[in-house]
Amino acid sequence: MSRGVIQPSQQKLAEKLTILNDRGIGMLTRVYNIKKACGDPKAKPSYLVDKNLESAVKFIVRKFPAVETRNNNVSILHVCLRHLDKSEILKNLALYYFTFVDVMEFKVGEYARTHTHAHTVNFDLTKNYLDLVVTYTTLMIILSRIEERKAIIGLYNYAHEMTHGASDREYPRLGQMIVDYENPLKKMMEEFVPHGKSLSDALISLQMVYPRRNLSADQWRNAQLLSLISAPSTMLNPAQSDTMPCEYLSLDTMEKWIVFGFILCHAVLNSDAAALSLWKLALQSSTCLCLFRDEVFHIHKAAEDLFVNIRGYNKRINDIRECKEQALSHAGSMHRERRKFLRSALKELATVLADQPGLLGPKALFVFMALSFARDEIIWLLRHADNIQKKSTDDFIDKHIAELIFYMEELRAHVRKYGPVMQRYYVQYLSGFDAVVLNELVQNLSVCPEDESIIMSSFVNTMTSLSVKQVEDGEVFDFRGMRLDWFRLQAYTSVSKASLGIADHKELGKMMNTIIFHTKMVDSLVEMLVETSDLSIFCFYSRAFEKMFQQCLELPSQSRHSICFPLLCTHFMSCTHELCPEERHHIGDRSLSLCNMFLDEMAKQARNLITDICTEQCTLSDQLLPKHCAKTISQAVNKKSKKATGKKGEPEREKPGVESMRKNRLLVTNLDKLHTALSELCFSINYVPNLVVWEHTFTPREYLTSHLEIRFTKSIVGMTMYNQATQEIAKPSELLTSVRAYMTVLQSIENYVTIDITRVFNNVLLQQTQHLDSHGEPTITSLYTNWYLETLLRQVSNGHIAYFPAMKAFVNLPTENELTFNAEEYSDISEMRSLSELLGPYGMKFLSESLMWHISSQVAELKKLVVENMDVLTQMRTSFDKPDHMAALFKKLTSVDSVLKRMTIIGVILSFRSLAQEALRDVLSCHIPFLVSSVEDFKDHIPRETDMKVAMNVYELSSAAGLPCEIDPALVVALSSQKSEEEYKIACLLMVFVAVSLPTLASNVMSQYSPAIEGHCNNIHCLAKAINQIAAALFTIHKGSIEDRLKEFLALASSSLLKIGQETDKMTTRNRESVYLLLDMIVQESPFLTMDLLESCFPYVLLRNAYHAVYKQSISANA
Repeated sequence: MSRGVIQPSQQKLAEKLTILNDRGIGMLTRVYNIKKACGDPKAKPSYLVDKNLESAVKFIVRKFPAVETRNNNVSILHVCLRHLDKSEILKNLALYYFTFVDVMEFKVGEYARTHTHAHTVNFDLTKNYLDLVVTYTTLMIILSRIEERKAIIGLYNYAHEMTHGASDREYPRLGQMIVDYENPLKKMMEEFVPHGKSLSDALISLQMVYPRRNLSADQWRNAQLLSLISAPSTMLNPAQSDTMPCEYLSLDTMEKWIVFGFILCHAVLNSDAAALSLWKLALQSSTCLCLFRDEVFHIHKAAEDLFVNIRGYNKRINDIRECKEQALSHAGSMHRERRKFLRSALKELATVLADQPGLLGPKALFVFMALSFARDEIIWLLRHADNIQKKSTDDFIDKHIAELIFYMEELRAHVRKYGPVMQRYYVQYLSGFDAVVLNELVQNLSVCPEDESIIMSSFVNTMTSLSVKQVEDGEVFDFRGMRLDWFRLQAYTSVSKASLGIADHKELGKMMNTIIFHTKMVDSLVEMLVETSDLSIFCFYSRAFEKMFQQCLELPSQSRHSICFPLLCTHFMSCTHELCPEERHHIGDRSLSLCNMFLDEMAKQARNLITDICTEQCTLSDQLLPKHCAKTISQAVNKKSKKATGKKGEPEREKPGVESMRKNRLLVTNLDKLHTALSELCFSINYVPNLVVWEHTFTPREYLTSHLEIRFTKSIVGMTMYNQATQEIAKPSELLTSVRAYMTVLQSIENYVTIDITRVFNNVLLQQTQHLDSHGEPTITSLYTNWYLETLLRQVSNGHIAYFPAMKAFVNLPTENELTFNAEEYSDISEMRSLSELLGPYGMKFLSESLMWHISSQVAELKKLVVENMDVLTQMRTSFDKPDHMAALFKKLTSVDSVLKRMTIIGVILSFRSLAQEALRDVLSCHIPFLVSSVEDFKDHIPRETDMKVAMNVYELSSAAGLPCEIDPALVVALSSQKSEEEYKIACLLMVFVAVSLPTLASNVMSQYSPAIEGHCNNIHCLAKAINQIAAALFTIHKGSIEDRLKEFLALASSSLLKIGQETDKMTTRNRESVYLLLDMIVQESPFLTMDLLESCFPYVLLRNAYHAVYKQSISANA
């Protein structure tokens, strides 16, 4: 291209500005990180915090930049630094030192010295030029704020000189730059004097843009800004503007241009009213500007300090003071009203676009304007809330800020989701309209040099070749070259003496700016979202970020928007720069930790609300328990019999369900409030299925699921109300009612959030069937097992409770010391079924195993007693037909009572187990009737000749389903572990010992049989179950004949009991008939013995007479 009129410094201006701006941001990032590192004692270079080096560092700073290492006066350096490795100093400080060198190099070539005709038509050129000026200014200001810069540079240079014998070659220039820019703005004001014209022209070109953007909320409202439905007839018309790129240009960016620009070319404020107007408007809008991230610049103080030393600037200083007062008094409320307007405007926009996403095509400009406006207001609030300069802070606390951020995220989501819709629209727009209009404009140019004509023609050709099919085929578009060509064209046509002046052809400029916006809608939607709505600045305001989140959760009406905070964490990585890769991990970790914390807190809050609802529902369910109806029945009976109540004026008890009766729709209960708050929060948790933060995927619903699992687990265990000190525990039926109420509430959560609550139930309830849960904590299985064994059954052993077969329950006996609980309320059929529902087959199996462990310990003790009496028992086993000899041998036996007591305890435990098994069978028959009937059928049809191992497997299956078995597999397993010599003989003699000991029970006053309970008050009726089960288990283990051994037992027992019929001592035989009945019970209980066999050993007439006697005795006792 022939560029004879272009000065060398102005060639490749577009490329230079693009590269310098990007490099400037990278330099800012590095300098910012150095400042933060030096401000943190943990991250600061160790040489700067070492107390031994303090004097040397101070010396270097005081003499900076002139440090002569060979001077006698600097021996202090040698003394302090002689022990240090100079190469280590160079290595550790190199990154800092060469960053400062890069800043110096950037400053040298910081911006192209160009005289351009700035205007809104050459938008890219003006924007990049002003951006570069601001970036340069910001860079030098932040550099001047690094207090340790002189120490770092001086120490590095000292180490370099001591190592290489000479200063670093960049050191003199670098040291001078640091000194020159002690007060960076003052230095730059002098530096920019030659460039005041080009800078002021660029700034004054904002007079058509900035005032229009910086309007009050009322003006926005009157203009119905951002509204798609205010003019329905024009809803499908494309949103157009003569200054398309300026419409979504950040207000924050413009204010920085104006403030820093007019500080650098301040002379124009005295000569140009438009410049002064812009300057005042910017000063009235804010009290501080964002330099970079959380570094701020206090406008009024800095400007006043700079202008105070300039002669004739009193009027400007007064302007600054007036603007400061205006900003302090009105800016806060103005921005608050803007945020209020934007909340409603963005909500309307998001709602309409969600319903009609096709409008994203013609109204894309509105979306990016809305995002940019909202982003400006959020950043303004964040910056000023952290740097409040007035006493009243109300204007800087916005509890509804989450709502505004949420609608921004909603608009961003629409753009990402419906990107192809926008692409289709703008591809057709570019090829069908823009290309035609641009071609006409180019044809009508009076002067168009060949090179410019070629570029223009390439634009037209590029757009004409576009088609919708490319979008449908998923082709990747790239218009960056076209946009750079337009940038170049702006640079060429904006210089003085250009043959084609852009200022003279504004229509062409406006059209090209519109076309550039349209190309971005096709290939740069993600970049546009970052440009207009990136809120990664929150990464550097962690405390304010967390505070906003807490405020959002505390306000029920705002909690539905709380998901915007984790979504903002996805923005953080966009603030990183390739020139500072070392901060990626730090920012990435911060984004992950914040996102995790936010989602965790949201889930906790939802969990707490759910827990409160569950508590309320459990209270309501509790009111329906049978125990609460007694009073109601009593009142009804009293009313019927017209008896006077005990207390006058006693209020009538409210019936369950009263809480559902509403006299007024406005009446709101606590439960209503909880449900409302929960639905709002669940909306937020359910808003996105997952979100990706720094290549990590977060699933909000999983946080809620895990918290619900933990809380449900704790709640179930808590609802048992187990008190170890007093051994109190909730009744299984009451716990089951509460758990069902809890589960009903949890199931309703599926109406709010798409989670699998069944998975929660399975995880939690299955863990509760084990001894310990996944966290190693006790479960309801372990608590109830422990309580039944250590409290209920221990009291049975102590004689305070008896097992009543007629009631199928354990019942308290009248004793001197009343028990703290009623055994019947914990062991009747309904309670045992409730226990089976709660513990399930696994939990009941654990309960059985625990019971069997206790039985095995009793059997072990019994075997010891057998061993002690082995000789006597051996003789008795073969002498049962010699009464006199048997009597003599019996007197030699020891621990007879202990054997019977231990066997009774075993019988009690087995009776409790049979209750538990029966309850389990009933429960499973309701839940899985077909499976239970199949198992039962399988058990009932085992052939007699089946191998015992196979039979035991079937019995184990049957036992797990709660079915009674001839041989108890759990008992077999428990007793199998006991091994000693002559085990089989001991087992046989144990049965002998029990058989010959039975007559002694007749002398016990508590051995009286009660027909009402179908048992004995001292639980000896449980011996029947104990004898049968123990015999079956022992002789299964030792492969003996169970039937033969039980026949032997029956012969010995009947022989022994027949002898007490001949006794004359009434004390010895007081309950003879009651003991006779044990033989009948043993046979009835046994699957191996028959009544015919009993008849051969023990006359049935005695049994009949015994039953008659005990029933007669019972009637007389009752009478």
